[in-house]
Amino acid sequence: MVHRNAPLTETGRLRLARCVVEDGWPVRRAAERFQVSHTTAARWARRYRQLGVTGMSDRSSRPHHQPRRTTAAIEEEVLRLRREHRIGPLRLAVRCGIAASTAHRILVRHGLPPLAALDRATGDPVRRYERARPGELVHIDVKKLGRIPDGGGHKTLGRADGHRSRTNGAGWAYLHTALDDHSRIAYTEDLPDETAPTCAAFLVRATAYFASLGIRIERVLTDNAWAYSKNTWRNTCRDLDISPRWT
Repeated sequence: MVHRNAPLTETGRLRLARCVVEDGWPVRRAAERFQVSHTTAARWARRYRQLGVTGMSDRSSRPHHQPRRTTAAIEEEVLRLRREHRIGPLRLAVRCGIAASTAHRILVRHGLPPLAALDRATGDPVRRYERARPGELVHIDVKKLGRIPDGGGHKTLGRADGHRSRTNGAGWAYLHTALDDHSRIAYTEDLPDETAPTCAAFLVRATAYFASLGIRIERVLTDNAWAYSKNTWRNTCRDLDISPRWT
């Protein structure tokens, strides 16, 4: 991959090198023609003489010799302490006598996930979606977001104008989302409120959407919000042959 700041692509380097090596151009003339420095032109000409076309690619910037690199014994100790005690880079650094950033790089290099992604009891990665088949369980929730009116909100217009009623485009956006526990397919609508009739109507449309994908919703999981505790929600679930569940 060509470095983002490279003045020449691999094709341009090859053209420059061939002008010097095969056509006999002076290095300074080639540098002027391709608008690079004399040293850059000389470098690509030298690599072409040595390696041919394959030498036109960027080389790794990793140094050939790293005398201060962490030893294999310390890396093994970091990995052992992480497996046995499930501690983070700061505590690993103290126990192993290295910098916390070094401990973090060792963990990343060996593909170990952050502690937040592990089950503290077993040390296994946490799997948040585990249902066996699509539609077995669908999560439904509402995210309420403040709308920013044309011209900006209160930080631009001041609190008196920025917090006016919905007549200036302010108010709230209610994002209703249904997420399948197995496939992680999501269906979202921007609706005007989160009342029981609105939530029930969203469930009907979400059920139709998943059905169009060949997925029949068997259960829905919601929180204990007012709209999901009303008979409107329960009756809609019954009519759709869906079993409601609450967190």
